[in-house]
Amino acid sequence: MALAMALFTCNDALVKQVAGELNIAQIMAVRGIMTTLLVYAITRQMKIRLTLRTLTDRLVVLRAFCELGATVSFFTALQRLDFSVAGSINQALPLAVTLGAAVFFGESVGWRRWAAIVVGLAGVLLIIRPGAEGFNPDAIYAVIALMFTTARDLTTRRINPAIPTLEITLLTAFANTMLGIVLIVPMGGWQPISGSTFGILVVTAFLVFGGYQTVIMAMRSGEVSFVAPFRYTSLIWQLTIAIFFFGEHPSATMLAGAVIVICSGLYTFYRENKRKQANAVSAETAPPGAIQTQETGQ
Repeated sequence: MALAMALFTCNDALVKQVAGELNIAQIMAVRGIMTTLLVYAITRQMKIRLTLRTLTDRLVVLRAFCELGATVSFFTALQRLDFSVAGSINQALPLAVTLGAAVFFGESVGWRRWAAIVVGLAGVLLIIRPGAEGFNPDAIYAVIALMFTTARDLTTRRINPAIPTLEITLLTAFANTMLGIVLIVPMGGWQPISGSTFGILVVTAFLVFGGYQTVIMAMRSGEVSFVAPFRYTSLIWQLTIAIFFFGEHPSATMLAGAVIVICSGLYTFYRENKRKQANAVSAETAPPGAIQTQETGQ
């Protein structure tokens, strides 16, 4: 997860760098073609046979749709917002995933974690400052991206483990490519690509491929309560890149909001671990008859 955050953040920075020269759709299409070819070559090398089951699996298709929504909205946010602001809003993802799991999957969330979620969302409001003089309405694109990314991660947890990660990555990359091609004309048409810009897009293709693979592997094979906090390592990359490469000066309010979001998220993971430990102790100390009753649902 930590590696995925580094790869995605560096990819986002490079996308922001070329967003002034190319429209979002063209970036998606060119980068997507290279990423798709790269993933396909690796699947052939590893002798992974692509199956119709993957293409028709509803959860895989739903995940690809969520990825498309997240890509378009977040690229738009990168194009219109400071890099540090767009990235800080995305730090609320673990809180949003916890909220989504409670609402849609019926997972148990105690009042402490509900309180942490509310405080974390208040931190997001500090970052975007609604109603304040410094509010940028384009921040809504980052919020929309957060919603799509949350749905993507929740869906990833429900996908059949028998479906290879590379197949999911390939479908996602291909879907991004096709959407980019479709949107090129509506978003302003094809623009000439300089050699340096093309080189940057080649690098982003490798970065996004690595990010796809590592985040899917983390979400499918790791304990969410242990893995998810490592998402916050992306803030280190985001602030470093924003300050030293884009010359941004994050405001004290934005930094305070980011700290609140991260602390709230870390607290939810702490409470989740405490809950699991308590359940494990209860299971070990419960009488055999009680355990059997729980297992049989009587």
